[in-house]
Amino acid sequence: MDRTGKVPFQTLVIMDADVMEQHIRRMAQEIIEDNPEVGSLVILGILRRGRPLGERLAQHIGQMMGVTPQVGSLATTLYRDDYRSGMGVPKPHGNTHFDFSLDGRTVLLVDDVLAAGRTIRAAMDEVMDYGRPKRIQLACLVDRGGRELPIQPEYFGWSIGTEPNEWVSVRLTELDGEDVVLLERYAAEEGA
Repeated sequence: MDRTGKVPFQTLVIMDADVMEQHIRRMAQEIIEDNPEVGSLVILGILRRGRPLGERLAQHIGQMMGVTPQVGSLATTLYRDDYRSGMGVPKPHGNTHFDFSLDGRTVLLVDDVLAAGRTIRAAMDEVMDYGRPKRIQLACLVDRGGRELPIQPEYFGWSIGTEPNEWVSVRLTELDGEDVVLLERYAAEEGA
């Protein structure tokens, strides 16, 4: 059983630990190419898995450039449209925390999986409540398609089109004890 409460009938490995590391390193290189003034770059990881991914990107950038961007966390729960519209109460995954200014900085939002785009929209709303960045960029380990909003990542590790009965699950050593990205397939629901 996974975090959706269902049991997948098929699980495929999209990325193992080595492949994941290669993609994170490549993303860090692309971020450096687009942000030559690394000192003005800050990273906000969307909780839960965006934070450790953001820390890994910052570490790679620091190793390559000698300057490590500051990293913070965003908990977008109160900014989500499903919460505000009464569609349900999303489970909070922690608290927003960073101890640096966003004003005039390049803010790199980091998340594990990009799908509909609603979490990213919520993250941008929250960022704007904390300051006025020079620009906001987006890095996601996996882009699974299915966009409901016109949001695209500048940096992504892997892009895969998914069906409604498929789920992309990112597991990270910091939270889950292993580095792996899985594609989980579920039985199609009747009437779908």
